[in-house]
This record gives sequence, C-alpha cells and structure tokens, in this order.
Amino acid sequence: MCAVLLLATSCGGSAEPTTTDLEPSSATSAPVVQTDAAGRSAAALAEAAALAEDFGSAALLATNDGNVFFDWGATEAKLPIHSIRKPLLGAVFGIHVAAGEIDLDATLEELGIDDTPNPLAAEEKQATVRDLLMSRSGVYHAAAAEIQAMRDARPERGSHPPGTFYYYNNWDFNVLGTIFEQQTGATVCEAFLNEIAIPIGMQDFTAQDCRLGYERQWSSHPAYPFTMTARDLARFGLLYVHGGRWGDQQIVPGWWIDESWTPYSPLDEAAGIAAGYLWLIASTDGDVAREIGHEVFWHTGLGVHALVVVPDLDLVLVHRMDTTQTFTDPGEELFRLFALVIGAAA
Repeated sequence: MCAVLLLATSCGGSAEPTTTDLEPSSATSAPVVQTDAAGRSAAALAEAAALAEDFGSAALLATNDGNVFFDWGATEAKLPIHSIRKPLLGAVFGIHVAAGEIDLDATLEELGIDDTPNPLAAEEKQATVRDLLMSRSGVYHAAAAEIQAMRDARPERGSHPPGTFYYYNNWDFNVLGTIFEQQTGATVCEAFLNEIAIPIGMQDFTAQDCRLGYERQWSSHPAYPFTMTARDLARFGLLYVHGGRWGDQQIVPGWWIDESWTPYSPLDEAAGIAAGYLWLIASTDGDVAREIGHEVFWHTGLGVHALVVVPDLDLVLVHRMDTTQTFTDPGEELFRLFALVIGAAA
C-alpha cells in the first residue's frame, strides 16, 4: 500500500499552536485561543509534526472553532489537489440544484449527453445525475485524468446497470462538470471562483488555479484540475463544518451538505466507511469513527492530499504533499498523523 510513486519536498515548520483566525470578521470578534487544550496537546502536535517531516509532507494545517491551532510547513504553497476537486464540484452543484437549474433525476439521454470516441449505449444513457453524484452510473467509458490503476480496475462496459453498483469513476465526475456547464452556462472553475472562493475570502485562489483538462483520445468530457493552498482548502472545509454558512451568508444550502454526507454506498462495513455525494464518510457505528470518537467526512487526492472535516469538534484538517515532485505514499500511517491532530482538539 505504501508503494513509492514520486518523494515530496520536505518542508519543516513549527509544531507550536498558532491563533490565525480563518472566520469572516462578521462571525467572530477575536480568535478564541484554547490555551488549556493547546497545553495538553503539545506532545501530540509535536509527534504529528515529526511524522509529517518523516513522510516528506509539504504542509499540515488544522483549525478548531475557526482558528488555526496547528500550522506546519508551506501552508501558503499552491499545489495540485487532485481528486479533492470532487467535493469542490459538489459545493457549486448544490448551489445550482437549489436554484432549480439542475435536476438530479434527469437522465443522460434527456440531457443529450454522449461521448467519443466510443458512444454510450442506450442503457448507459439511462443513468441519472444522481447516479453520477453517487458514482453509480454504470458507465465504464475511458475518462480524462485517470491513472493506470483506475483504467485497470474499470469494470467492463455494460456489466452493471445504472444505479446498481458503486465504482469510483472519473467518467462520472468529469461528466458532472459537463452537465454543470450545460445547465448553468458557467464552468466549474468560474462558478467556484465567483460563488465559493470570493465569498469566503480565499487568500490565494485565482482564476488561473482551475482549468479544463481535455484528453480527447479517451473522452470528450474534460476534467477540471485545481491547485490550491492548504489555508484556502481549510476555508472550504470550514464552510462545510458550519453547514454552508460564512458569516451571515448561506453559501451552500445546508440541506445539500446533509444529502452529500449521507452514506449511500457502503465501502467497508466494519470500518463504517461509505460514499456520499462526492465525499467519503466514517459513520459513528464503525471502527474509524469509534477510534477517533466522532463522525468524520473527508476526501483525498492521490491518497496523500487530504481534506478532513469533523463537525462535532468544529475541526478541519488539511494535509498536503508536493506531488509535482517524487513522493512516498505513507499509506495507513497518515491515519495515525490525523488521529494525533484530531485528538489534540477533542
């Protein structure tokens, strides 16, 4: 599981708690510094920093009650987020579902969606937008932004009817982007900038940090890769911790976050891990949540970038690797690092 892919640039940093306020000024008067909690967790945070150093991590940032209590490494560095683009898509999707512009029960056929170089079969076109959000489309067409392991694991075309089988499928995610643009008139990149990044005051994100990535030899539907800093990604997580609100503004509908965090597809019943709409969930009745002590929502990119949200603790954790360089996947050891940081805020 810890196969060497590419070793990230090691970025040192302080393990001391900091008190940077990520909240909008209208929501808090001053950072709330939990000095007792910080004192009790100093050893855990120092251990987490040592692990991050050993892993070759680029950055590690954690917030509690909207305040940064752990800031390690290059949290201001823009790096690819890989598959964490999917929760970002989910956020703008929810805004436009609520506006009545996207019908989750519309089929690909009704929306006029097809593909090249290999067209969709009639049965594949019966997949709904909701099926795509749940990674249950049953469409196993080649896609942009797939790594070889995804191509090797892809089921045979026609092997599962729409809505019946979970498969983590970049075709579904990319086509959601096409549907979004078709139904709203804006690309995912444009919508995220104007409807999420600017309203929540992202410090670093610009229009140049998201693009459409075509690989037409596989599919006519592009991916939409993002680059983002750890501190901006933490702001996005904080938006979800607070039910889609930022200050006095409802950015993402709260009911959409609830739907997105509903476990539709069990992935590991003993661990309590399931998939929602473009998020992974560790429910309270599984081993992961019991070990951490709380329900957890997250997504990863290449298995090493991570956005972790623990609403019960008002906690967001972001881990980054410089995947533009060679790096080593720490595998399950990353979970130990996350548990240390989450435990420090519990």
